[in-house]
Amino acid sequence: MIDLTFWFALVLKMAVTAGFVVGAAMVTERAGPIVGALVATLPIAAGPAYVFLALDHDSEFISRSALGSIAAHAATGIFSIVYVLLAQRFGTMISVAGAVGVWFAAALPLRSAEWSFLAVAGVNLAIFAIAIALTSGFRNVPMPPVKRRWYDVPLRATMVSVLVAAVVGLSGQVEPTFTGLLAVYPIVMTCLMLIFHPRAGGPATATLIANTLWGLVGFSACLFTVHLATMPLGTPAGLVLALAVSIAWNLIVWVLRRRTSAKPIQP
Repeated sequence: MIDLTFWFALVLKMAVTAGFVVGAAMVTERAGPIVGALVATLPIAAGPAYVFLALDHDSEFISRSALGSIAAHAATGIFSIVYVLLAQRFGTMISVAGAVGVWFAAALPLRSAEWSFLAVAGVNLAIFAIAIALTSGFRNVPMPPVKRRWYDVPLRATMVSVLVAAVVGLSGQVEPTFTGLLAVYPIVMTCLMLIFHPRAGGPATATLIANTLWGLVGFSACLFTVHLATMPLGTPAGLVLALAVSIAWNLIVWVLRRRTSAKPIQP
């Protein structure tokens, strides 16, 4: 018997994520890598994933899943470092495949460990602090003009949808921590790499990814909120609060970056 609820949820996740990725790519083309990076680090993929999980599971399951997500999300910092470094010298496939392989190699042992919240939060923030420091010299390469072709939007949407289907399709019938891992696989960043690297070049795309790191710290804070807030407040209130934390963090980062870039250079 066909599970219509599962397929409806999968198609909706694919459509929502594809729409946001295409939108983030267009914002990057028009407004530059800083704004595009902040849009891309909102809970575009994980948000819908957690909403659909909440329809079938209680707040304890959601809170426990968030611990797995926090652990796996730390691997995204390593993923970013690897891509930024590889993209300086190599083409799309080597750079992206290297980053994706490292993500799974790091995320699986991180996910399998037994973590307390304080321990996993500390590891998460330490990895992102290192990633921000190591990629600081790659954040200012200008994004060249990218000429959009007629098939770009449907191709991007299709590519994202296929990736979402592959990741989400694996998340059924697994325990909470593994579900949490799959929920934070960096689908959006992977798609942006595949979109921009062949057309804008590796160094420019690496700038986009390097600029995501401060936003990814905000995503960490979003996951911390999911873990801490869903049980005492209930799942709906906890998820809404987590989204508000992510948006507020990215707005603060954007304002601070604008102020920094607006300061005159001293002679």
